[in-house]
Amino acid sequence: MLKKFFIVIMGSLTAIWISVGLMFVLFLMFIGVVAAMGDAEAQVDVKKHSILHVKLSGEIVERPVAVNIWDEVYGMGTPTVALSELNDAIRTSANDDKIECMFLDLEGSVGGIAMRTDLVDAIREFKKSGKKVIAYADSYSQGDYYFASLADEIYVNPVGSVDIHGLSSQLLFFKDAMDKLGVKMQIVKVGTYKSAVEPFMLSEISEANREQTSLFLNNIWGNMTSTIAEARGTTAATVNQWADSLIMCADPSFYVDNNIATSLEYRTDVIKKLKKLTGKDEDESLSLVTPKQYCASTTLEHQKSSKNKIAVLYAVGEITDNGTQGIVGSRMVDEIEKLIDDEDNAGLVLRVNSPGGSAFASEQIWEALQRYKATERPFYVSMSDYAASGGYYISCGADTIFAQPTTITGSIGIYGMIPCVEGLMTNHLGVTTSIVETNPNATLSFMTPLNNEQLAKLQQNVNRGYETFVGRCAEGRKMSVDQIKAIAEGRVWDGSEALKLGLVDRMGNLNDAVQAMADALGFEKYEVIAYPKLKLSFWEQIEEMQREGMIKAMIPSSMSDEYRMYENVKALTEQPTVQARMEYMTVK
Repeated sequence: MLKKFFIVIMGSLTAIWISVGLMFVLFLMFIGVVAAMGDAEAQVDVKKHSILHVKLSGEIVERPVAVNIWDEVYGMGTPTVALSELNDAIRTSANDDKIECMFLDLEGSVGGIAMRTDLVDAIREFKKSGKKVIAYADSYSQGDYYFASLADEIYVNPVGSVDIHGLSSQLLFFKDAMDKLGVKMQIVKVGTYKSAVEPFMLSEISEANREQTSLFLNNIWGNMTSTIAEARGTTAATVNQWADSLIMCADPSFYVDNNIATSLEYRTDVIKKLKKLTGKDEDESLSLVTPKQYCASTTLEHQKSSKNKIAVLYAVGEITDNGTQGIVGSRMVDEIEKLIDDEDNAGLVLRVNSPGGSAFASEQIWEALQRYKATERPFYVSMSDYAASGGYYISCGADTIFAQPTTITGSIGIYGMIPCVEGLMTNHLGVTTSIVETNPNATLSFMTPLNNEQLAKLQQNVNRGYETFVGRCAEGRKMSVDQIKAIAEGRVWDGSEALKLGLVDRMGNLNDAVQAMADALGFEKYEVIAYPKLKLSFWEQIEEMQREGMIKAMIPSSMSDEYRMYENVKALTEQPTVQARMEYMTVK
């Protein structure tokens, strides 16, 4: 009887494990099919009279990102559009006889102003070919209209709108809330304009921060209004009148009367116009090719040579000592080490989109880049939306620095910030502490405030870090320490001001930086290799899931905002004491 019982139990367990195993295999097969479908979707035969279909919705990112597997399973997630693919497709298709025109199909994208300026540059290049650019949106956001204004024909839904309202920077201040909670942020910093700590020490913006923010916002907006005005055949003053009058609330006929739009059309009418433009009958389908499909199916401009290679290393996100997201110091150094050892690359362009972060990690990355320069190969930097504080630290040693007028850079300053929760724990929660020490400074804890000596030592540490930062900038920019200090103090600059001050060398986008390097190297044909290598295949994503942790990997991107909040709180408690970072800022 007992024997039969064990046989039944073991048989049941075996059946369960076989079922689980089969389900897992079937699941992997399903995911593999989903991934294969994604790869197949990228393949297309580009035919004559095709249209480059630039459909923008979701987030504009620097380069392609791996699709979240669980988004594919559940059909969720926020779409992303890679700026690198947009640039490659737009610039190459301009000289492709099979591409008849470009269709900007805009559904509301999210992206930085400098990245949008890159698209402005690319669309200008496309128009030089004589091909038409057609834009349509049910309603245009200000960011989308910035580059859509260059289109030859701009259509908006008869009940749609165009939003032009100007720029603003909105900051949140936590000091009063922290006072009520009994949390005190102990801060040491260098730089009158180093504003990243202001939300934790003030209740409103300082005059110094207001001054710098007003300058770069007005300069960036001036660049945007000039672009829109030139494209629409009007003046910047008129564009500002549109912004002041909140034209998003205007009757749609206003847009046509003022050449903001060509005419009011429904999408179906625009499709008919595109068919007529490309010689299609009304019952035929348009030959639409997305930038992703075009890049996968065409030999791009930067794939012309397998002999002459230029490396583009992407440095995107906050700079951290450890972790898996953003610019992780140790990982970035490893990537640079590989480029140092790889003699096939003739030069390096560092693409930076970062507000900074860990001062220690920034120094390690700077040092690795200096060792790359020591190989006597050229090292350039291309700045995107941000290359500030630690982002500027890792950039300052370049031979040549490119930035857009709309780039935010500078912020040469350092701060240290340590919270003390004694008031919260004691006054609100009734938790007290008793300390037994072997030495006067043995206790460094969130539970007890720093004493005067400890604060003085921390200030010395920050001062030393600032002097190192300034020295790196002076060396890289070939300026004196005093010259750098005169424009440092943690002050943030827009790209056009940074050019005047000598913090950057040239205005331009990533393509301009790469082309300038190719010209300097004497390359007529060259190939661009992007780093770090992307893990886009199914099995590479499974490997990444194992490395990052299954729990995080299983979070659909629809929950990304909640997870990002958790990550930010976690990062605040784990970040190094000394930071080279500008404040979190949303520019609208």
